[in-house]
Amino acid sequence: MTQNYNSHLETLNEIRSLMERSSRFISLSGLSGVAAGLWALMGAAAAYLYLGISPLDNKGLYYYQAVQVEKWGLDYLSFFLLDAGLVLILALSSGIFFTTRKARQKGQRIWGPLTQRLLLNLALPLLAGGIFCLGLAYHGLMGLIAPATLVFYGLALINASKYTLHDIRFLGITEVAVGLAALFLPGYGLEFWCIGFGLLHILYGTILYFKYERTA
Repeated sequence: MTQNYNSHLETLNEIRSLMERSSRFISLSGLSGVAAGLWALMGAAAAYLYLGISPLDNKGLYYYQAVQVEKWGLDYLSFFLLDAGLVLILALSSGIFFTTRKARQKGQRIWGPLTQRLLLNLALPLLAGGIFCLGLAYHGLMGLIAPATLVFYGLALINASKYTLHDIRFLGITEVAVGLAALFLPGYGLEFWCIGFGLLHILYGTILYFKYERTA
């Protein structure tokens, strides 16, 4: 009797695992989150170096100082676009590398309808957020751009979480909370950016790695 029960339970677990694999992209690697967080912190460090300030002496005025800075042959706008672009490229490259490696190790497909749905649900809020931030920059509301990027990024993670690991939803909620907090402390967007895109990515990436990969 006990043997039959265990056999049925094992079968149900296998069916549940197959259904999970077919409905969710589970090859997402925690190491990609850690790498993205490290790249974000490096990008923020470059911004502090360019502005000649540190998080401790910022006093919430960095975006007023930025418009007056021209260093390394770059005006502030060119520098921040280059800095953000490099961070984005390096983070995406790391994510593709680690996630592809994990999928191959598990013998799973990296590209298919499920991946496409995941990326579509991730991209829509990000696209809306990008246009929104361009509007803020157009109207000179530079101090609201960092909080807005955190909020829209968090919403993108929440929207895409139904196609991947449940933990991503909690990361998205945390990102939104950090972005909303940043709205009430204008001038400290760079610090909140470090927390949201840097430290939270490292924290959640480490949790995902030890939860799903290290023990696998």
